Amino acid sequence: MTVRVRFAPSPTGYLHIGGARTALFNWMFARKHGGEFILRIEDTDQKREVEGAIEALMAALRWLGLDWDEGPGAGGEHGPYIQTERAEMYREWADWLLAHGHAYKCYCTPEELEARRQEAIAAKKPFVGYDRRCRNLSAAEMEAHESAGGEYVIRFKAPLEGETVIHDAIRGPITFKNDQIGDMILLKSDGLPTYHLANVVDDHFMEITHIMRADEWISTAPLHINLYAAFGWEAPAYAHLPLVLDPSGQGKLSKRTQSFTDEGEEVLVKVEEFRDAGYLPVALRNFLANVGWSFGDDREKFTMEEAIPRFELEDINPAPSRLPYSKLAWLNGQYIQEMEDLALAQAARPFLQKAGMEVNVDALLVLMPVMKVRLKKLTDAMEFLRFLDEEAEQQALSVETLTHKKLPRPEALAAFREARDFVRETDSYDVDTVGEAMLVIGERHASNGKAGPFLGRMRLAVTRQRVSPPVFESMVALGRERTLARLEKALAVLE
Repeated sequence: MTVRVRFAPSPTGYLHIGGARTALFNWMFARKHGGEFILRIEDTDQKREVEGAIEALMAALRWLGLDWDEGPGAGGEHGPYIQTERAEMYREWADWLLAHGHAYKCYCTPEELEARRQEAIAAKKPFVGYDRRCRNLSAAEMEAHESAGGEYVIRFKAPLEGETVIHDAIRGPITFKNDQIGDMILLKSDGLPTYHLANVVDDHFMEITHIMRADEWISTAPLHINLYAAFGWEAPAYAHLPLVLDPSGQGKLSKRTQSFTDEGEEVLVKVEEFRDAGYLPVALRNFLANVGWSFGDDREKFTMEEAIPRFELEDINPAPSRLPYSKLAWLNGQYIQEMEDLALAQAARPFLQKAGMEVNVDALLVLMPVMKVRLKKLTDAMEFLRFLDEEAEQQALSVETLTHKKLPRPEALAAFREARDFVRETDSYDVDTVGEAMLVIGERHASNGKAGPFLGRMRLAVTRQRVSPPVFESMVALGRERTLARLEKALAVLE
């Protein structure tokens, strides 16, 4: 049997981090078994669809590195992969259920259903859902409704007795009393299916073998199992993934979550927010794989190539899992340190440009080797590298900032003049040459014979930042001419 799994988001918003975890687990399972990962867009809820959401969902999956074998943009033999393009098929199978006595037409209007709900509330009676009053209408009664132009939905005839058992690969058997299962709507009055009919029909004809989805769908699983039985189709294996909680572990992380971590940082929810905050896709994949599943061997950092052979549905913990954002920051920093200098420079540059800084890659290549250990996110580079931008707000220079008790004004003036002359005249302007010269100058002029007092003042003169990369790399990244200009300004203050 070829394993076939699907990720089927609704374009009612952008890719939520919990949805990304669901997609990742499906993708890992397919890759482990040499199977196929299908992307399907479930867009039958037209009223809630967000313009541009389909394209954004696909872009987020691609950024995360989750390639799909079939679906929009990839094609496949089981398309179309957007549900509104399959409407005729759903109508056909809804009619089949009607013809075979597994469904019925319901003429109750939304207003009537709401009135009954309010009556139950007023009478302080439990409202258990639809009361099935259209389930056994006679042919004459249905004809009367339709002659009067009454619109209808198609509802499933759920079994009224016995039990329905869901064999969940993560949670084991889950049993439901059939008298607690309602007659759910399969086809709406506008001719479009509900999630329940569409996903069963699609999963069957797309030959899905395993359904991995959020645990919020457990309550609807008996309806889906009974639909498969009514059609006479074999149901896929089910695995309901654990709920994703916010970093505090107190509540569900939803698309509308807006809260803050203990460190005061805003909780990110959309995949795009993680991308824009400077996280790497490799780090986010690693992070999400740890939410509800464990690599083992007490390892938290691992590649997908290492994780996929170990991935088993039975190893997923059914308990809700919180998102420890501090762990993501740690992972991201680890992956940044492993990046090649050129790759890191190219990855950081767009964030600098977005902040209004035009920085060439050559300058970044000088700085990245010493910056790696300081970065948790790519956006952190902006704080360190603002000195490269002439327009960036910089600390004003003063005699006090350019002198030190071990490097008083006369000695500081002499040291800065010597540094300026060296920068202007040296044939080689690289980190090693600059560093060696600055150390000698600092040791010569400081009263304690150590370079530290001068190098600290030199760093401020060149970067005008309290937080910046090391001074030698900063001078070379800034370039000879721009460094000279800043040293002249420092000398003007001292003079």
